[in-house]
Amino acid sequence: MAILITGGAGYIGSHTCVELLNQGEELIVVDNFFNSKPHVIESVKEITGKSFKFYECDVCDEGALETIFKENNVESVIHFAGLKAVGESVAKPLLYYKNNILSSVTLLGTMAKYGCKRFVFSSSATVYGVPDSVPITESFPLSAINPYGATKLFIEEICRDLYNADKEFSIALLRYFNPIGAHESGKIGDNPNGIPNNLMPLLLRAACGKMPHLSVFGNDYPTLDGTCIRDYIHVTDLARGHLCALSEIRKNTGCNAYNLGTGKGYSVLEIINAFEKANDIKIPYVFAPRRAGDAAQCYSEPTLAKEKLNWTAKLDLVEMCRSSWNFCHRRLAGE
Repeated sequence: MAILITGGAGYIGSHTCVELLNQGEELIVVDNFFNSKPHVIESVKEITGKSFKFYECDVCDEGALETIFKENNVESVIHFAGLKAVGESVAKPLLYYKNNILSSVTLLGTMAKYGCKRFVFSSSATVYGVPDSVPITESFPLSAINPYGATKLFIEEICRDLYNADKEFSIALLRYFNPIGAHESGKIGDNPNGIPNNLMPLLLRAACGKMPHLSVFGNDYPTLDGTCIRDYIHVTDLARGHLCALSEIRKNTGCNAYNLGTGKGYSVLEIINAFEKANDIKIPYVFAPRRAGDAAQCYSEPTLAKEKLNWTAKLDLVEMCRSSWNFCHRRLAGE
C-alpha cells in the first residue's frame, strides 16, 4: 500500500516526501518538472537513504494516471501538483483554470474508479481573499481575488461535493500560509523555474547578487512599519502537517479544512532584518508600488490543526532564515 504524491519534486512536495520516507511510508511520486527540477528526486533519495517509484507525467493525463493506479496499490493521495503564481494567473486565467482544476478532477475521478478515497489537498490561505480581520479562522468567509485563489477555492468545493456524494471519502484541505525555509541538509529548498514570485526566493537572489536589489511592494500599509504582514511558516513544519493530516484521514471520513500557519505575523521588513541578523549579510532593497490585491495583514489562527491533527509549528523565524541561506549558499549561488 503506497501513498501517491503529485508534484513531489516541488518545494513543499519534496520536503513532505522526506518526512514521509523518514516515517517508513511507501511512496509513488509524480511530477512533470514544469516548475521543479529532476535532481530534486535524487536529492530526496540522498537525504533519506531510501528509494521510491517515480513517474514523469502530467496529472491532467488521465491515461498516465490509469497506468499508475493499475501498476500500484495506492491507498492515499497527497496532491501538490498545480500552477501557483498569482500574477501569472491574472495574465493567463484559462491556463490556471484548465491545469489546476482539470488535474484535480482527473485525479479524483481516477481515485474513485480504483477505490482510493483518502485525499490530502494542497490548498492555500488565498481562499480567504482579503480578510476583514486577523487572525483568520477556518470559519471565515471564502472568496478569491485572483484566478489562482479561485482554482484553490473551486477545488475545495469539488472535494466537499464529492464527499457529500460519497461518504466513504476522507479529505483534508490544508490551507497553507507562507512557507519559507529549507531542509537542514541544504539539498532541497524553494528553487522555482523562471522568475520567482514569493518573498524568500527573491530575497535570496538579492543576497546572492543575482538581483541588484529586492523590491518591497508598498511601505504605506496600516502596519507598524508600513509593509505587509504575513504568517511565515517553515516548510519542514508544513511538511509535518501533511503527515498529521494523513493520520487523521486514515482514521476518519469527512471533508475538513485546516489552517497550517504559526499564528504569528511578520512584516516584510521584519523578515529582511531577521535574515540579515541570522546570516550576517546585508540585503539591498528598494520600495516599490503596492501590488493589486495584497492585503495589509494575513495570518492564521491554527488552533483547529492543533486540536484535530495534533500539529503545531515548531521552528522559529531564525531557523527559517538560516536554512534558506544555507540552501542558497549550497545551490543557488553555484548555478
